[in-house]
Amino acid sequence: MTPDTGAATLPPVVPELLAAAVESLTSRLRKKLDAAVEQYAALPVAAADGGLTVRCGEDAVVTLTPGADGVIAEDGHARCSCLLAPRCLHRAALLHCCPFADPASAAVVTTDVQVSEVEPRTAATDRQIKAADALWTAAAAVLAAGLPAAGAVPQAELLRAAHTARLADLHRAEAAALRVVRGLRSARARRDGHRLADLTAALRELLLTTALVRTGHGDAALLGTARRAYRAGGALRVHGVFREPVLTATGYAGVVTHLLDQDGRWFSVADVRPGGPARARGAGSAPVAVGAAALDHAQLSRGGLLISGATASADGRLGSGRGVKANPVPGLDWTSGAPAALFACPLAQAAAERLGDGPLADPEDDGLLRQPVGCDLVVLGAAGDTVLAREADGSGPVIRLAAAHPHPELAHTANLGRLAAHPGTLIRVLGRIDPDRAATLRVLAVGPVPGSDATLRLPEAWQGRADLGYDLLLGAHFPPVGEQPSSASVADPLADSPLWRVRRLVELGVAGGRRAVAESARTGGARTDAAALARTGFHGAAALTTALAADADRRGRDVFGRLADHGGTDPYAHSWLAAALHLTAAERELVRATWRDREQEETA
Repeated sequence: MTPDTGAATLPPVVPELLAAAVESLTSRLRKKLDAAVEQYAALPVAAADGGLTVRCGEDAVVTLTPGADGVIAEDGHARCSCLLAPRCLHRAALLHCCPFADPASAAVVTTDVQVSEVEPRTAATDRQIKAADALWTAAAAVLAAGLPAAGAVPQAELLRAAHTARLADLHRAEAAALRVVRGLRSARARRDGHRLADLTAALRELLLTTALVRTGHGDAALLGTARRAYRAGGALRVHGVFREPVLTATGYAGVVTHLLDQDGRWFSVADVRPGGPARARGAGSAPVAVGAAALDHAQLSRGGLLISGATASADGRLGSGRGVKANPVPGLDWTSGAPAALFACPLAQAAAERLGDGPLADPEDDGLLRQPVGCDLVVLGAAGDTVLAREADGSGPVIRLAAAHPHPELAHTANLGRLAAHPGTLIRVLGRIDPDRAATLRVLAVGPVPGSDATLRLPEAWQGRADLGYDLLLGAHFPPVGEQPSSASVADPLADSPLWRVRRLVELGVAGGRRAVAESARTGGARTDAAALARTGFHGAAALTTALAADADRRGRDVFGRLADHGGTDPYAHSWLAAALHLTAAERELVRATWRDREQEETA
């Protein structure tokens, strides 16, 4: 296991430098790399002469000297004192202990970057097809190997292919590859935040994107973008709606304040930098970096800005270039202007619109799914780690309110516990639809329902809303105990569906590799799952499960009688991808169904 303690103090490294360091090792040293990574991750890190040093042995001291941006990006930034340097095990292993430099997250804190428009096209270039083919091969090898065998060397090969993909402008595929490597690291280190489902999703996205580009598809949605483009927007008046803490698995933390203009368009101001929970908490009151405005994020979330020379990215991120000037203006409460319109759309309709994307959608695209929905709810009570609620007018399904970020050092979980302890309370809610859970809202902020006595009583300074990641609800903020709503239970079609059999086999392929899936085929487990799926009407899932198990176990023998994989990893990877895509689409449709009002459908 790779401890977190050593790597936590090391500077980030660009992935291609790590890949090159591993590639330079001899085959003998590569076999020792995983053991060295585990050993060096626990070594103390000392500061020296503007850099960091780690003693890996009597005659081996690795010195890390990051550049001005704090990132190890060149060969000279990482040096070892041993005789084999720079092609030594010490340097490669220690670089593997470093976190990745995250260009996507780093872009959040840059000033305006003007980039040229990418013309949409339908055919990939030969260079892109070749890069996608290399990335597919590396990803398929990782899938076939599974977690036990996906150590530092296979990860480095994936990083090398990802770098080639970036040079070929396959930015979406590169981002997916980096998520896969991070997921592999997290899983092999047994970190608390690791979820096998996340690694499975990242590997599915990587194989899907590269498979499509390999066949010649080259539209802009598949290629992705390298950097956020800021475009001139002229004069702009925006009003704060809420703020939320940011805490990523890649070591970045901060805050994003979300705003609306008078036309209902979403904008945001972010302060996200390397850090942990403490930085996420503290950034909630950090100064806003837009046109030298004399506001912090707490004030902006309840106030507004009048901006001249505004620049904004396609996803609404406001820039902070030299020509941007901003002046504070009074904010709007949730009952007037554009914020009030958030609560006018029926919840079921808003959910259907946001769940319309299929498995081809880019998971990193801040599209409609990321846009919050508003609704007035009545709290019914607790259900595990969620709060059950229903629309205040009695329509719609029973829904679950879940923490937008469950980290215990953030306020979301504590605030949900307070809400669950006061059934019958009416609340105005802003949240995001969770696409992976039945009828679930990830709650971001709450406020009182206008015209009701059985609702929240927030301090005047909060201006009618509480940001659940920062403002802590107290007993005094709730109405006196009144009439308790009747208890409610809610079915979970995802949990009750036999699709869990498909998910088990798909995730088994990621966790145990091709060998584990083949073993399931030989012992009859896959056949049992396929038969159960067919009996319950999931014939497509049954066929795909059968094909996946068969391709995993399809091995012949060479002329000497030795086991040989004549088909390579391609057929198995294609079968796994087909099963994973079918599972994703089927589960998404089940989630969409949970948002429909069944009672109204039955009486119609």
